[in-house]
Amino acid sequence: MRIAICDDEEAQRLLIQRYVEEWALDNKVVLETELFASGESFWFAWEDDSSYDLLIFDIEMGQLNGMELAAGIRRKDEDIPILFVTGYDSYMAQGFEVAALHYLLKPLRKEKLFTVLDKFKKMRMRKTQEEKILFRAEEGPLSLPVSRIWYIEAMAHQCILYTENTSHVLCTSIGEMVRQLCGRREFVRCHRSYLVNVQHISAIVKPELVLDDGRRIPVSRSAEKEVGKVFIELYKG
Repeated sequence: MRIAICDDEEAQRLLIQRYVEEWALDNKVVLETELFASGESFWFAWEDDSSYDLLIFDIEMGQLNGMELAAGIRRKDEDIPILFVTGYDSYMAQGFEVAALHYLLKPLRKEKLFTVLDKFKKMRMRKTQEEKILFRAEEGPLSLPVSRIWYIEAMAHQCILYTENTSHVLCTSIGEMVRQLCGRREFVRCHRSYLVNVQHISAIVKPELVLDDGRRIPVSRSAEKEVGKVFIELYKG
């Protein structure tokens, strides 16, 4: 497991590292930690090699603070877990905006950090078992677990892929997306311009599909039967 710790206070960096290493020893986890004294130093390292499993950030750090750093990362990778450890609770709402794993206040309590790391370990075990799909996005190759994909919308000769919190422009047509995804049990074309992940449909209210967060997308009359069939088949198991 590879963890990055970014905090501009050396004492805090070393404390977090010590706690994380103690947790890893207790849980028999092979661990590699990397320490960064600024958001800028982490960003340069991450652009060169982004293969971290967990990011632990302070927020108040020089020119590039932890929240700005997280926002930049989320534009390229919305899956990597980010944990904020900070002395300020005023950023908590922004932590939700960047889909933070958790938000711990300083002075850091070892027991609270261990609880979050236990949660992270369980999440990681589930995700390693879930297949990911590779897309050609405007920002570069994009790999997402099936469950993170909510729906895809046609946009001229490209598409927009929507997740719960973000969207990505794909360098491909809706027809190509249909050929790639519609052989899978989770996806169905509900409209000439929309491809939806059935896992995120909460209701079918003609002429629309209602998703888990209340978003609505159209379902054409010609697709109603197929959408209903795929929806039922998925939840029959």
